[in-house]
Amino acid sequence: MPPIQTAENVDLERFMGSWYVVASIPTFFEKDVYNGIESYRLNVDGSVETTFSFNKGGFDGPLKTYRPRGFPRDKASNAVWDMQFVWPFKAEYRIVYLNDTYTQTVIGRTKRDYVWIMARDSSIPSDDYNRILQFLQSQGYDIAKIQKVPQKQNLE
Repeated sequence: MPPIQTAENVDLERFMGSWYVVASIPTFFEKDVYNGIESYRLNVDGSVETTFSFNKGGFDGPLKTYRPRGFPRDKASNAVWDMQFVWPFKAEYRIVYLNDTYTQTVIGRTKRDYVWIMARDSSIPSDDYNRILQFLQSQGYDIAKIQKVPQKQNLE
């Protein structure tokens, strides 16, 4: 398949901060995630400190935290990054959707194997969610694989 569409232009400073993971096609280490939060902080060298935290297995399950580093590589749009969990390996990370108010975003991959629907709120209106699902389907994703992430917390 051709590369998945990306957001036209991402203001990295506005994109930084915390996002609830509302739904995803999870990776192997994201099975049984509750309270998923992805947080970003821009470094002076242009890389992005990332923290992904969640409770494993339930709302009161053990807290798990991962800290990959993002490397924006498409400087024209800032929508294509490499995400490094373990040196020297980097995974593709594409901001495929971002609304104008920077309150909803979707991270995808060209392989259409994983996707993350995220928002600044713990949920998004069903009309918006359904529109995002239709967009992902039009981009070649199997939306039957997308799972909602249970949320029961508020960001500070």
